[in-house]
Amino acid sequence: MAEAGGFADGDLEAAGLRLSVSDEVATVTLARPERRNAMTGRTWEALAHVGQTLPESVRIVIVTGEGSTFSSGIDLNMFRPGGVEGETSLMDRVADGSADDAELDRVIARYQEGFAWLRRPDIVSVAAVRGHAIGAGFQLALSCDLRILADDAQLCMKEPALGLVPDLTGTKPLVDLVGPSRAMELCLTARTVSAAEARELGLAELVVEEAQLDGAVDDLAAALLAVPREAASATKDLLQGAPARTLQEQAAAERRAQAGRLRALAAQAARG
Repeated sequence: MAEAGGFADGDLEAAGLRLSVSDEVATVTLARPERRNAMTGRTWEALAHVGQTLPESVRIVIVTGEGSTFSSGIDLNMFRPGGVEGETSLMDRVADGSADDAELDRVIARYQEGFAWLRRPDIVSVAAVRGHAIGAGFQLALSCDLRILADDAQLCMKEPALGLVPDLTGTKPLVDLVGPSRAMELCLTARTVSAAEARELGLAELVVEEAQLDGAVDDLAAALLAVPREAASATKDLLQGAPARTLQEQAAAERRAQAGRLRALAAQAARG
């Protein structure tokens, strides 16, 4: 891996990202088509920056890739001597002993921030996937709440085949979606999953013809925006916490959330 330096405003394009905001919808585009939208440490820090600076008005975040591919995953130059131009090579630092375990933990945690924010309860994130979503690209799609795939989409958890583990927060949602045995099979064979199989496995909410992908994403965003923001946020929070709770604990969480919603609706009615 390669270690990127501090991130500043205005550097999104240099990091291979493009951000557009239209009212309550933000679109984050992986924009390195000449590298099939391969990502580097700088890209992941840029993703984290987007999450940290996202306007409060945004409710829906769409993540997509420029051109015919979502993302080919990690930029393999990160594993070559010298790494990626403009970024300090973490692999070189590991080789020469200048990066200890604490430093590796710190750097990888920073990269993970670029993925983790997509699960925030105040937004709904949607991955719009056409073409390949490989390795880090697959993990980015898994970081989103919902995934719509073009019928030409192909998913692959490539990291084990490269001698690595998936470390960008993708293993938890993968296991949650397909179960531990299937997740193990997908990771340890590093095989490609077609759009049709992804739908069968629960990795995609919808599969459409490639030409219809943008329209399907727009339709989903409109449907999501039709639900009041506070109710959507409270419901997402409930659903995200459900797997870790017992039935009794989940019922109690529902009561607390509903009490909050009833108070909010009563206050709204009183204001007229």
